[in-house]
Amino acid sequence: MSLPADLRNKLELPVLCSPMFVVSGPQLVIEQCKAGIIGSFPALNARPQEELDRWLTRIETELAQYQREHPKKKVAPFAVNLIMNKANQRLEQDLEVVLAHKVPIVITSLSAPAALVPRVHAYGGLVFHDVVKVRHAEKALEAGVDGLIAVCAGAGGHAGTLNPFALVNELRRIHSGPLILSGAITNGSAVLAAEAMGCDLAYIGTRFIATRESDAVEGYKQMIVESNSSDVVFTPLFSGVHGSYLAGSIRRAGLDPDHLPAQDAPGEYRNRDQRPKTWKEIWGAGQGVGNIDDIPSVADLVARLKTEYALARNQLGLGAHS
Repeated sequence: MSLPADLRNKLELPVLCSPMFVVSGPQLVIEQCKAGIIGSFPALNARPQEELDRWLTRIETELAQYQREHPKKKVAPFAVNLIMNKANQRLEQDLEVVLAHKVPIVITSLSAPAALVPRVHAYGGLVFHDVVKVRHAEKALEAGVDGLIAVCAGAGGHAGTLNPFALVNELRRIHSGPLILSGAITNGSAVLAAEAMGCDLAYIGTRFIATRESDAVEGYKQMIVESNSSDVVFTPLFSGVHGSYLAGSIRRAGLDPDHLPAQDAPGEYRNRDQRPKTWKEIWGAGQGVGNIDDIPSVADLVARLKTEYALARNQLGLGAHS
């Protein structure tokens, strides 16, 4: 595996929890890291912008205290997601806060982070970049990122359309460093499957929406539990970029998920100001929702994932995880 040893040795499971809008907050991240998996959140979740510094201070303080109290436990590092786009008017401010706190892992999305990478590397941080196509990966690698996150078909939020077998194999032709797999991963056996494909980490999001510590409203969590893969709608209608959303939330907004108007059809849809708010009202989810039946604590969920992962290894004659 190509994950740096100092990072790998801090993990109970090879899992990076994806940053989710309106879902990932300090409490979720702290509990994920305490359980030995990498927690993350989008910088834009901290509002107003000044809240980002307070969030990071809280995460650092509570994790350091937990590590002092449990010196033998593996406490994972955390990550912050930055949207590399001109439309993100907070980018420079958020980046300065991330640099000041020396955030261990920075997850970047959209444009290749050429100007960001050397600044994060200066303090020893890692940069992982979301990609849905090989072309995006090539640009990110040219920018000097450390790792790639393969966002494949079936992932929640702004997902890709490529089968993971196709995308992972093509990425491994051009990248020998850290590779993270995203798309409908909800249990320990799927985490092992990601490793078997040649990835270093599984990128899990939707499964953590339905946990006690997530910031999702209760109706969102319950809809995750009640939905299955046929309830996930892949459309560019709400954000302008293809995303995976729960059909139930689309119905709640007064729309028919089976007959959505075309994105570019003038006059067929209300104007942008009248549209339901993406993420807050139109809820994202991946195709793995059919394997989610409860709303446990993060600690209980990770313990379950570890048991499933160990069982899958044993069934394949692989022995204990090193």
